[in-house]
This record gives sequence, structure tokens and C-alpha cells, in this order.
Amino acid sequence: MEYPKEINYMSPYIEKLKRPRLDLLIEELGSACKFDGDLNYILFALCKRFVKPSYNNYKNYLGELEEAIAEIRRRILTEHEERKILENGDIE
Repeated sequence: MEYPKEINYMSPYIEKLKRPRLDLLIEELGSACKFDGDLNYILFALCKRFVKPSYNNYKNYLGELEEAIAEIRRRILTEHEERKILENGDIE
């Protein structure tokens, strides 16, 4: 689908040239993060330290988080649910 140039369409499918640098950061964060509040701290700290204070900027940051949630649901949880339905049967 083509999006008009005036729409800033964001997705997790960033340019391949950007990925190696970001993947290094992800690996470092992943090895340090225990997911028992650590991820919440990281996401809040990123917002507080690097998002320029304005309603629109905070709204855009939250939009990025919401899109990440949608992508996890669509690409990971749905596959898991479908696999479990096949394994255990659907609800009657």
C-alpha cells in the first residue's frame, strides 16, 4: 500500500541500514532487562529524557507504543493462539 508523502506512516519495518546499530542496543537491553518492571522503567525514561515536552510529542510516543503492542498481538500472540487452538481444540 502506498501512503501519501504528507503522512508520516511508521512501522517496525525500518530501513535495513538502520537495523545493525539498533539491534546492538536491543541485545544489550535484552540481556539487562528482566521484564519485571525494567522495561517499564526503560520506556518511561526514554520518554522523560528524550521526548521534547509537548502534548503532540507525548501523543506520538504513545502512538509508537500502541503500534508496537498491535504488532506483537498480530505477529506473535495470534500465532501462539492459533497453535494452542490446534493443540487443545477450540472453545465449543
